[in-house]
This record gives sequence, structure tokens and C-alpha cells, in this order.
Amino acid sequence: MKLSLLVLCPLVPANLDTLKQRYDVTYAPTPDERQAAIATHGARFQAALTIGTIGLTGAEIASMPALQLVSCMGAGYENVDVDAARARGIVVTNGRGANDECVADHAMGLVISSMRNFRKLDQLCRDGVWRTKIAVPPNVSGKRLGILGMGTIGEKIAIRASAFRMPIGYHNRNPKPGSPHQYFDSLLALAEWSDVLVCAAPGGASTHHLVNATALQALGAEGFLVNVGRGSIVDTQALATALASGTIAGAGIDVYESEPEPPAELIGLDNVILTPHLAGWSPEAIGAQFTIFLDNVDGHFSGRGAVTPL
Repeated sequence: MKLSLLVLCPLVPANLDTLKQRYDVTYAPTPDERQAAIATHGARFQAALTIGTIGLTGAEIASMPALQLVSCMGAGYENVDVDAARARGIVVTNGRGANDECVADHAMGLVISSMRNFRKLDQLCRDGVWRTKIAVPPNVSGKRLGILGMGTIGEKIAIRASAFRMPIGYHNRNPKPGSPHQYFDSLLALAEWSDVLVCAAPGGASTHHLVNATALQALGAEGFLVNVGRGSIVDTQALATALASGTIAGAGIDVYESEPEPPAELIGLDNVILTPHLAGWSPEAIGAQFTIFLDNVDGHFSGRGAVTPL
């Protein structure tokens, strides 16, 4: 008998087909399908595949008495009730390491495109405006780059920024032993020091609205903000106000609080570039995440153990 798998996150067709060949799959990527699937078939699901932003609640876990494994496709797991899972002995895994390079690439692209104002320059060029009538954007090279969340992705962003001769500082709850970069014991201190602040921290209650009006004021009128962490890290209304008033110079945002709806407060502003939570998506990254998921399922149910347990 095939393993019974509940899939709550969207998958590319080829990966979904692969799962259907190996497992008894219930595909429920919409809220209504999810509710119906758990209500109707919850008793038989042995594994669930989700992502951090949509998670799996404690009530849903309680409705699946046969559940043994909850896997998140990406690195994030902020909306999975990990405590409820562990209380039942359910293993929770994530896809850490699969898309670090992709996110770091995208983050550096947002640093460059926001500081050099690619969005506005593209529009002006299409409108026939020549360079002599355009405010000159600053260099990227040599500017101070602050990283909120010096995990694996943060470290890979730092590697890329080092190629631009950018001094690098960071803020975590605690300094990282052996890190060559300057540690700041508060976000405000890091923001005051930074020319560009990159958010690469996870979501959840501990990071909710860390970047607020006060932090943006500290970043200053020549400062830039980039967010590739989670939308909940940044107070969207405070960011919109800061961009509109010139409190900060610009921003590059891949994640936002209103996902999957676009951030209404930001879409009319010229000094922000927006991408739809795509930093961690590439054919290579998606393939690697999917392989890690398969390895977790096979490892757990064969008795060898999951490969990326939390």
C-alpha cells in the first residue's frame, strides 16, 4: 500500500506527477481544498508537505492521527505548530540548504537594482529621457551593508557583497563565533551604521515588525532596505511612509505581509522594486528542495531517519 501524502503547497506539474507515482497523494493547495481534504481524509494521512508561510496548525495536526512526518519545502517553518507535532512524536523537516545560493543571488540583485534605481531608470529610458536629466544614483561598491539574520543565507549574501568591497555588519540574537564581520547588539545600531540593510531573518513572533518606523528612521535618508526574509519582519505601512516621505532612499522587497496579494501600500511608489516572493525559486533550487523532501520521506519511513529534521 502506498504512503498517504497530503500536499498543501503548490508544486510544478512534473514534481506532482512524480509524487503521484510514488505515493497516494491528496493535492490541496487552496484553503478550501485544504479544509475539505483534512475533514474528509485526515485520518489516513501519514505525511504532509507544506511551506513555512502556510504552515500546518495544531488543530490540523490533531485531525491527522496517523501523521508521522511534516515537511516544509523551503527553509522556513514559522507557521508549522512544531510544538504540537513534537508532542505527538511527529518529525518536522525543512528544505534548508536547497535555495541558499538562489536567495543570496536575488538579494544582491535587489541591493544593486534598488540602489541604482533600475526600475525608474528603465521607465525613464522608455520615455526617452536622457541621462543628463536624471538624478545620478549612488555607487554600490564600498557602501556599508548590514544583514539582519546572519544564518547560512546571510553568510552567502556577505560573500557576494564582499566582492563589491562592502564593509559588512550584522545583527543576530547572539554574535556568531568566528564571524569576520562586525556584530551589532541591536537592530537600531546596525541600521544607523548601514547604507543598505538586508533582512534575511526567519519569520515568527520574535521578528515581527522588527523593521519599524524607528529602525527606518535610523537607516536614514540615504539608506536602502532589502527584504528577502519574511514579509512580517517589516512594518509595511511604516515602510510606505518612509519611502514616500524620503525617510529612506529606496527599497527592494521580495516578501511582504499581504502575500499572495501585492502590497497595496507600496505599488504606487517609484523608489521601491517589488518581486513576488521569488528569491528562492529557480529550476535548480526547486529541484534541490524536491530532492530533499523525497530523501526525508524515504529516510523516515525506511527507518534510516529524516535528512533535515529540525
